[in-house]
Amino acid sequence: MEEEAELRNPFPSPPSHYANYTSHNLKLLETLKQRVQDAGVEFSGVNQYELLVDQSDVPPWPLAQLEKPRVDWILEEGYYNVFGDTWFVKETIPSLADLGGHQLYPPDPSADRRPALLSILHSLLVTYSKLTGAIIAPPPPPFSEVPPEWHRHVEWITVLAQNLMAAANDLRPVQARGNLELMMQRQLELRREET
Repeated sequence: MEEEAELRNPFPSPPSHYANYTSHNLKLLETLKQRVQDAGVEFSGVNQYELLVDQSDVPPWPLAQLEKPRVDWILEEGYYNVFGDTWFVKETIPSLADLGGHQLYPPDPSADRRPALLSILHSLLVTYSKLTGAIIAPPPPPFSEVPPEWHRHVEWITVLAQNLMAAANDLRPVQARGNLELMMQRQLELRREET
């Protein structure tokens, strides 16, 4: 539990194996690589104690841990883990369906989303009015296993609000591009006025 709390800390301590990166251990790693290359064997299956028998203070853990991570593996997998969080190499904005939500508008960004968004807004207003009616209604009996009606309305309002926010976030790059075009046009007009 303590290790997981440490992984979620915004400024975690360095990993415990950072103390292994001493100049002596790095020299041992270079010596081991050279001897593996001379012997013509594969680095992963080598016994470091046999090859470094003439060296002092060979650590009990594998020296291969000191090697830098291979970037090509990260690029193949498309993500990497740092301090318990997964980071993707290519930054993409996940859709609502990718995040496990119920997407009510078309996933294709080139499709016209206005009819779907208008129906979501209409459904949101209708559900809100039903919610106010359900809140005014008398509560269910104390030991009833049936959830109250307002609970269903709140869940549906949450789904609708998530769809509206996700659709608005999908339009942010378009909005930013439009704002940039307007700023550039204003700068051109100012320069024309100055000359």
